[in-house]
Amino acid sequence: MIKLFYVIFMNLFRAPYMIPKMRYQANHPEKYSEKKRYSLVCHAIELMKRTGHIHTRFYGEDNLPKDGGYIMYPNHQGKYDALGIMITHKKPCSFVMDKLKSNQILVSEIVDLVQGKRLDRNDVRQAMTVLNEVAEEVKEGRRYIIFPEGDYMFNNKNKMGSFKAGCFKCALKSKAPIVPVALIDSYKVFNSYTLGKVTTQVHYLKPLLYEEYKNLKTIDIAKIVQERIAKVISEYGFVRSY
Repeated sequence: MIKLFYVIFMNLFRAPYMIPKMRYQANHPEKYSEKKRYSLVCHAIELMKRTGHIHTRFYGEDNLPKDGGYIMYPNHQGKYDALGIMITHKKPCSFVMDKLKSNQILVSEIVDLVQGKRLDRNDVRQAMTVLNEVAEEVKEGRRYIIFPEGDYMFNNKNKMGSFKAGCFKCALKSKAPIVPVALIDSYKVFNSYTLGKVTTQVHYLKPLLYEEYKNLKTIDIAKIVQERIAKVISEYGFVRSY
């Protein structure tokens, strides 16, 4: 959290310009293409990275499907997770996040710029509607990030919680590739007590194609994805469950 406040403080002078610009483009998608709006989000992330001495290395870009939509399922470590993926993901992508956390300044602008989805975890019907919308958009070629853990533990030290099987239903409905994504040390950015230089890792793993998982139950799909991510994390440190 210390670094989060530091980054906010160091960018306060940019807020009167950046926030209105982001809000205006988010409110007028008819004037600004998806690529243009995504570029603005990446610019904002770069400013945060620069002032916060944040470095993100990424691997496995060749594993990302070249055409069509797909869903990325990463482990969840903190506030930087989606940002770390977007800044390393060249093609525009979007994400699903907790509705309660999505209305903070800057967060709201980023969500709306990429036309992300706000999911109410206390409303099962609304959550299912959101996941169905994601499935339909993925069919049309969009790319999404969904965090199957749902939430994260502060300063989690690369530990993982259990993956929720329900969020894989939209993959089955979209019949799209599932891309496991392993995040390492992402928690150190905004969800630990670290203030100095931070280096995070984003690993795009081999996709799980529809033909491979179409006959599996969602609980089995969740287990496969989690095990693949855990294997990568264990190679760079350790992984435990909590």
